[in-house]
Amino acid sequence: MLTAQEIEFLETYGYLNLGQLLTDEEVKQVNDRIADLMQTEGENAGAELAESKYIRHPKEEGADRLADLVNKGPVFDIFYTHPRVLAGIEAVLGQQYKLSSLNYRAAKPGMGLQKLHVDWKNTVVNGAYKVCNSIWLFDDFTEHNGSTRIVPKSHKLSSLPDEVMADPLDKHPDEIRIIAPAGSVFIFNSHVWHGGTMNETENVRRSIHSYFCSREQPQQIDQKKYITEDTLKRIGEKGRWTLDV
Repeated sequence: MLTAQEIEFLETYGYLNLGQLLTDEEVKQVNDRIADLMQTEGENAGAELAESKYIRHPKEEGADRLADLVNKGPVFDIFYTHPRVLAGIEAVLGQQYKLSSLNYRAAKPGMGLQKLHVDWKNTVVNGAYKVCNSIWLFDDFTEHNGSTRIVPKSHKLSSLPDEVMADPLDKHPDEIRIIAPAGSVFIFNSHVWHGGTMNETENVRRSIHSYFCSREQPQQIDQKKYITEDTLKRIGEKGRWTLDV
């Protein structure tokens, strides 16, 4: 599902643009469902994140959050079953992987800036990668609305941002932005230095992260704990394997 050139780019630079995998209508359907969930869950939106001991920052003042999207409608199934996404995850983690969490993050106006960070407790070198993410864009990502920044090739470094930068909130000289239209999907090796930027617009900047880990690692969201009968019946054998349920 990925070309040799795409796999080589992902391995070299730590990220890969998979292009627009969703149509405008599919983007609208997801955004409508997200809006319904935000209204229904209200102050409890993203509560599942706080219940996990494997998520370092369950609450984020600068962003709206939702979690456990696996069980919140069939519209979200594609995020952990799309063949090109799974091919990208497998290129980083090998064949033994599983979904760790499926969460929504929307940078609020005037907020959203994150330190450059990695999604692992320390550096990993020589290809022993443990985590890999995919980010699905539900608004156009621009220079001004809090688009994700990535430092290419940093997944191969033996240092972390807070070890070598005076302030990991600062712009890194080598960083690039994820700039692409809504419906696009990017894979990034979660050992690459990355972070959200400031949303300088008057609208939220919406995205969904389907985050994967190697098979032996604990999931951020314990899929067995939350899985519903409806989800189990719907997703098939491959989906159940990917969720490890």
